Amino acid sequence: MLLDNNARNRRIGITLVCLTTLLLAVLDTCAKWLVRDLPVFQVVWMRFVAHALIASALLAPVYGRELLRVNKAWLQALRGAMLGVMTALNFWALQYLQLAETGAIQFSVPLLIALLSAWWLDERLDTKRWLAIAAGLAGVLLIMRPWTGAFHPALLLSMGNALLYASFNLLTRRLAATESPASLQLMSAIGAAVVIAPFGLAQWRTPADTATWAVIGLTGLCGGLGHYCVAKAHRYATAATLGPFLYQQILYMTLLGWLVFAQVPDALVIAGAAVVVASGLYLLWLEIRSH
Repeated sequence: MLLDNNARNRRIGITLVCLTTLLLAVLDTCAKWLVRDLPVFQVVWMRFVAHALIASALLAPVYGRELLRVNKAWLQALRGAMLGVMTALNFWALQYLQLAETGAIQFSVPLLIALLSAWWLDERLDTKRWLAIAAGLAGVLLIMRPWTGAFHPALLLSMGNALLYASFNLLTRRLAATESPASLQLMSAIGAAVVIAPFGLAQWRTPADTATWAVIGLTGLCGGLGHYCVAKAHRYATAATLGPFLYQQILYMTLLGWLVFAQVPDALVIAGAAVVVASGLYLLWLEIRSH
């Protein structure tokens, strides 16, 4: 439930969503670092085990039994499975792609949500929205460049992750009416850990040193806090207020890609990312004007 939409609450919401973008950028950086030496499914599984343990420790004293209160069990289970699969796709893609590339494709999600809403929910899109979606998808093509030798098949994994994430957001929107944010937070992590467990344990390779275990813990902390902060942010401010601030994540991912992996995106990736972000912001502006 949204609190009073005053200036103070909007500032709190914006601060929380800015923290979210940093946390999720660090999460992807840690994942890219881990999958250099550990199997992807093991990293995904450990990320969600750490997430579930940390979320339980932080949220249980505040929410108590509400953490385990579930009204739509099968939809919660589906959401957890979707989270596990899309994280696996993202981490798999990160083995081969730059952080800036996966981040830029991730920001096609608002465009895909608009498309899926028109398809599944029969929401009417006017000409301006269709043009914004078309421009954004053209930006994705600039990043992927399937017609050139620069194309890497892992880009398809990242695109699959974006499609699944758009569906995940629509499902989250539906569950928000019946489930508490605390329950959604914990159950999604537990569900993802359960789904990925057989694959992660089958590939198990004991981490080599303390630093690796520390980074694994950091993935759980950043993932848990990131999801928690964005859920809290939407209690303090509207999606229209928060939306533009989500796009700063691409800046963090580009910077971390350069600092940690010495990777700098080329001009077409930057141009494609700019088109995708501009299209998403234009869709958001149209949504604000319509209310």
